[in-house]
Amino acid sequence: MYLVTSEEMRRVDRYTIDTIGIPSLVLMENAGRAIAEEAFRLLGPGRAKWAVLVGKGNNGGDGLVCARHLAEFGHEAEVVYAVPPEQLTGEAAVQRDIAARLGLPARTYAPGGIDWREYGGIVDALLGTGTAGAPREPYASLIREANASGLPIVAADIPSGLNADTGEAAEPCVRAAATVALAMMKRGLLLYPGAEMAGRVVVRAIGIPETAAATLGVKAFVLNERTLREKLGLDWPLRRAADTHKGTYGHALVAAGSRAMSGAGLLAAKAALRAGCGLVSWALPASLAAPLLGRLPEAMLLGVPDEGRGDWSAAAPEELAALAEGKRALVIGPGLGRFEGDASWLRTVWEATDGVPLVVDADALNMLASAGRDGGEAFAAWPRRTAPVVLTPHPGEMARLAGLSVPEVQRDRIGLAQRFAERHGVTLALKGARTVVAAPDGTVYVNTTGNPGMATGGSGDVLAGIVGSLLAQGLDAVQAAAAGVYMHGAAGDRAAAARTSAASLLAGDIIESL
Repeated sequence: MYLVTSEEMRRVDRYTIDTIGIPSLVLMENAGRAIAEEAFRLLGPGRAKWAVLVGKGNNGGDGLVCARHLAEFGHEAEVVYAVPPEQLTGEAAVQRDIAARLGLPARTYAPGGIDWREYGGIVDALLGTGTAGAPREPYASLIREANASGLPIVAADIPSGLNADTGEAAEPCVRAAATVALAMMKRGLLLYPGAEMAGRVVVRAIGIPETAAATLGVKAFVLNERTLREKLGLDWPLRRAADTHKGTYGHALVAAGSRAMSGAGLLAAKAALRAGCGLVSWALPASLAAPLLGRLPEAMLLGVPDEGRGDWSAAAPEELAALAEGKRALVIGPGLGRFEGDASWLRTVWEATDGVPLVVDADALNMLASAGRDGGEAFAAWPRRTAPVVLTPHPGEMARLAGLSVPEVQRDRIGLAQRFAERHGVTLALKGARTVVAAPDGTVYVNTTGNPGMATGGSGDVLAGIVGSLLAQGLDAVQAAAAGVYMHGAAGDRAAAARTSAASLLAGDIIESL
């Protein structure tokens, strides 16, 4: 459940060894056996030979234990030292000597000196989570040869060359078929491109208790059903009592759509209903209301006077705020469009709906980003709201909000989301592969559901509607954002599984799979 940085993992290790009193050699023994079990599972019983690539640090020590256990399981294991074995120190040196006394086959790597056809698989125990930057020689050449061999690679804790915190892959970086994350999930194994380089990831216990992470203040979590239940306190999946009615499940107002993008409002409103909201009202420019009558009969259509323009430029923000009175959530932004003075327009809504939980998406996020450029105050100076705020930017919108480039956003998705949420007192859902949900107190959740087919127009509108629906049903902002992101991705996965290709997925398919 916990998601750690390399430094957090180092501190958890030391706490376990120094304070709890579990010897480091015991942890290494458990780690090596866990890696061997997963490697054995990959190739199965029968005759198999492994090249176990060993570096000089503790990761190499884990590999040496793994080689020993693979031999016990009936596989052959040959240790390939990246550097002369006498360079190993500490616990790794202890394991080197045990392997030697047991007579495990071993060699020291020399470029071009290995016939990889001898082996059925490779264990990568070269570089651990504490390594930064591109691998140096001879590690770099050994990694390149291992990748080129075409053999399945099992990585010990993290693929060598992968940044354990950001998921950035150096050149070279091991491309693993499977990665055995020891004790806890590392951030770089969830974030792309790390998730792709790691292959199938399994987290194995090695004797380090989760309470150690809690004691040391780790605040990032893998977002899955266990987290929704145990960390966020939700009765998951969400259930309904028998003696309830539509009023029990809240009333959400969706302010969305314009002449060119009326479908965005339709998607958000329908998603809010599918996600369980008892009542949904859809506010849109009045001149668009008549053509959309009956498109979503379950929602109430509220036209905001717009002087016949079909957009929000002539719609008074006070009119929209009045419609939000008595609602339990307001979703604003999908298909809203941009117009002169829109940041000031949005601020009026922001302040006038102070007591209503708010989801800000799409064009409304771009209005926030532009605040201050038209003579008004920048978003950071806007007053904090009494009711919670959830922002749902994609990387481009996040870049505009934070004043960064998209590559800068993608390089530090977790850290950026965490800092922004804390600074502005909002809950932030930074969308994309592995959506990051950050709470105002700095707690972070990284989602595990979703697929590339969801990279399609309207998918974000659906998410905004889901989150608004959950807010209206009484979830707090962090619960609504986390549960909404998880539901959205899971629905996308079900929808993709029902189609021949995920590429054909439409936003409406996600709604129908909720």
